[in-house]
Amino acid sequence: NYGPRQFPEKLIPLLIVNGCKGAPLPIYGDGLNVRDWLYVEDHCQALHTVLDRGRVGEVYNIGGNCERSNLEIVRTVCRLLDQLDPAPARTPHEALITFVKDRPGHDRRYAIDAGKIQRELGWRPRETFATGLNQTIRWYLDNPCWLEAVQNGSYRDWIERHYGTNSTESTATPAAPVRS
Repeated sequence: NYGPRQFPEKLIPLLIVNGCKGAPLPIYGDGLNVRDWLYVEDHCQALHTVLDRGRVGEVYNIGGNCERSNLEIVRTVCRLLDQLDPAPARTPHEALITFVKDRPGHDRRYAIDAGKIQRELGWRPRETFATGLNQTIRWYLDNPCWLEAVQNGSYRDWIERHYGTNSTESTATPAAPVRS
C-alpha cells in the first residue's frame, strides 16, 4: 500500500520526506527487492467490494498488479520530485540515492495473485501507479503541517491523550488481596 497519510518510516513517504529535505534516499541492499504496489483508496474500495459482494468464507487476495523493484520506486519518486519540488539544491534527486546494508532475512519478493477478486467480483485498481504516486507526492507537498505533527511527536501525544493507557484504565476500585 501507498498513499496519503502513510507514516514516513515506510518507503515511499520516506523518499518524499527525505527528498524534499535533500537528505539521503536509503535503499536496502541492491534495491532489487520486488513489491506489489496498491494505492490506498483502491485497497479500501477492494475491501468494500469484498464486504459487499464477496462470498462468506472465501479468501480474496487484494493486489495492485503493479510489481516494481525498490530501485524502480526510488527512481520514479526522484523523477516526480524533480518535477514537483524542483529546488535547485535538491535536483536531481537521484543524486541522493544511498545504498545501505540490507536487513537480515529481508524478503526478495512479495507476490500477490489477485486474479480471484478480479474474476469473481470484478474489482480492479482504478489508479495506475503513475497517477497514485503523483497524487501521493502532491499530498505530502501540500500537507507539511500533518507531516511535521507526525515527526515532532505531537501526533503521538494526541493519540496518547485520546487513546492511550490513561484513557483506558478502569476507574473501578481494585479488589482487596485475598489472604489465606
